[in-house]
Amino acid sequence: MSGEATIAGKADWLGDAGLQKLLAALNADGEEARIAGGAVRNALLGAPVADVDIAATTLPAETARRAEAAGFKAVPTGAEHGTITVIVDGRPFEVTTLRADIETDGRRAKVRFGRDWKADAERRDFTINALYAEADGRVVDLVGGLADLESRTLRFIGDAEARIREDFLRILRFFRFFAWYGAGRPDAEGLKACARLKEGLDRLSAERVWSELKKLLSAPDPSRALLWMRQAGVLTRILPESEKWGIDAIHALARAEADLGWPADPLLRLEAIVPPDAARMAALADRMRMSRAEADRLTQWALSSTPEPAMPEGAFAKMLYRGAPGGIADRLRLALAAARGRAVQDDTAMIEAGGYSRLLAFTQKKWQRPDFPLNGGDLAALGVANGPKMGDMLRALENAWVDSGFALQRDALLERAAESLKTVE
Repeated sequence: MSGEATIAGKADWLGDAGLQKLLAALNADGEEARIAGGAVRNALLGAPVADVDIAATTLPAETARRAEAAGFKAVPTGAEHGTITVIVDGRPFEVTTLRADIETDGRRAKVRFGRDWKADAERRDFTINALYAEADGRVVDLVGGLADLESRTLRFIGDAEARIREDFLRILRFFRFFAWYGAGRPDAEGLKACARLKEGLDRLSAERVWSELKKLLSAPDPSRALLWMRQAGVLTRILPESEKWGIDAIHALARAEADLGWPADPLLRLEAIVPPDAARMAALADRMRMSRAEADRLTQWALSSTPEPAMPEGAFAKMLYRGAPGGIADRLRLALAAARGRAVQDDTAMIEAGGYSRLLAFTQKKWQRPDFPLNGGDLAALGVANGPKMGDMLRALENAWVDSGFALQRDALLERAAESLKTVE
């Protein structure tokens, strides 16, 4: 990978006519523009590339002028920080003027624009994120990123503490990028700096912390990164709920996801390392400013119980009807992963895993929530007034219907209701 590295032939998007036209416009008349950061890194690794960012010597206003002259739309999404988003055939490209930090407060930086590529590279976080590529694909490495990418070493650029003090989110980014791209042990200096400065995480917004943690938990196998986060005291800092619970379940879960074709699921992985306590999960969701859907999922999981692996489908169907199917499914996935992990040394665990797998398949392929065939209008037609009595009768009839395995038909339920009214009279 070192030497004359190139992404030509490794990145189909590099040959996009619109992108090349934009690069040509930005490179004209003594100015320079290069692909920057993650797109270069991922192309060299053969990993998917979601966004293609561009660094350029042109000032924001000149970037916009050149883009529009080339026939593209320019949107000043972050012009004060040097960023213009250029829309090329419906696809956005962020073009950012070369910068150097002049003042930081641990959350945001004041920058000055420049023309020095090395200064621009040195203000970035990690060496593997500070690679550039020319329009022809030739890689420009000013901070040793190619060698680190080859050895899967995640290393801060320059002094690790200085980089972290510029933005404390870089502590979480260190572990996130290690989860995705690192191998072996994390860089010792980086790890020590993260441990020493972890209190700075308290200054970050909850939204930034949760966004970064979610990206980390989406890695193919985040277990090693979580282990080192725990060692450094970082995990407990941002997720105190995990302190006495343990992260051992993550490895078995990641393996089960890979073996069974489950997508990497950050919420499920979070559930694997925190206690199933509804009140604490509600507080966690509120603290992290999670979405309503995320908060509801955590609560439903915490309030659900794990069915016995040998539970008959009929009894399980009743459990699903009376409970939260999503929460129960999460319980089953975690139980299945844990049982598979124990099965290496415990034959009974393999039998358990088979039971959990059967029940999980039932929730996904067989079970559909049945509709209770009565409503308040049916009871009103029998002379039952609106109010607590009607609610009690409906619940009693619904319970009888569930206990019958959902077999009682509407007529039979109405007959029961009528008999109940006679008894009361």
